[in-house]
Amino acid sequence: MEWLTPQVVAIVLAMLQALVILLAAVLAGAVLTVVERRLLGLWQDRYGPNRVGPFGSLQLIADMIKIFFKEDWIPPFADRPIFVLAPAIAMASLLLSFIIIPITPGWGVADWNIGLLFFLAMGGINVYSVLLGGWASGNKYALIGAMRSSAQTISYEIFMGLSLMGVVAMAGSFNLREIVNAQQGLWYVIPQFLGFCNFLVAGFAVVHRHPFDQPEAEQELADGYHIEYSSMKFGMFFIGEYVGMLLISALVVTLFFGGWHGPLLPPIVWFVIKTGVFLVLFILVRAALPRPRYDRVMTFGWIVCLPLTLINLLVTGAVILLVAPA
Repeated sequence: MEWLTPQVVAIVLAMLQALVILLAAVLAGAVLTVVERRLLGLWQDRYGPNRVGPFGSLQLIADMIKIFFKEDWIPPFADRPIFVLAPAIAMASLLLSFIIIPITPGWGVADWNIGLLFFLAMGGINVYSVLLGGWASGNKYALIGAMRSSAQTISYEIFMGLSLMGVVAMAGSFNLREIVNAQQGLWYVIPQFLGFCNFLVAGFAVVHRHPFDQPEAEQELADGYHIEYSSMKFGMFFIGEYVGMLLISALVVTLFFGGWHGPLLPPIVWFVIKTGVFLVLFILVRAALPRPRYDRVMTFGWIVCLPLTLINLLVTGAVILLVAPA
């Protein structure tokens, strides 16, 4: 057993943690598809899914069976290799982003000093999956949806990155675990409220959630960039949206709401409760708000979000300089 060194044990434990976290993220994304439909039904005074199992409890299993056994059809006019690769890139970039999130003091895969930069890099890669999928489909609606998505995501990722700089300046690190530990006395949502608002709005736009779901607007683009996808390829794009919701919610909790910190309850319980609150917020916004025009979404980003992020960064820097020791 000479090969069983502490380094090997650490690597094996990290791989097991990564496997558990990634499987939990995919399962949570699948469950959210049903939870959203039930909550929307409740808020819109209708039943929602209630036919499969007691009170619709087996709806997720029915959906999984349906999507697994649908025909995996590829259009004859599609660019086959890119068409197949695009949804895999989308899901992989989202799941890889979870490895930087510290769930509890002892649970987290990668304790990197460039954690936030890694998240932004994965967000940039996700743009390619949508653009390649829309272009490879050979469909004009898919291409328009992909171009909308690329422009919207790249724009709002700028605001997202700038909104994080205030947190980085206060914590003095890009490491998410150090950012969580720096919030033991005061959650950053209080001094960084503008940054929190901008990050949350940008998160809605980056994961294409309502009211920023113009890239897949059914009334205009007949489902947008994944119109030609079916079976599990469509499922990867579809579940990816909910995995993105979970990722943004977990990041909001980590960066602005103290991560796992909280009184009385175990750290994992606090993290799950806080993340669940923002997941419900994502669903509530879909039920409550209309979808604006695409040009207004882009105008809102550049005219409202960008100045607010710059003001927040300027004020944060000024305050840090004022309170810093001489």
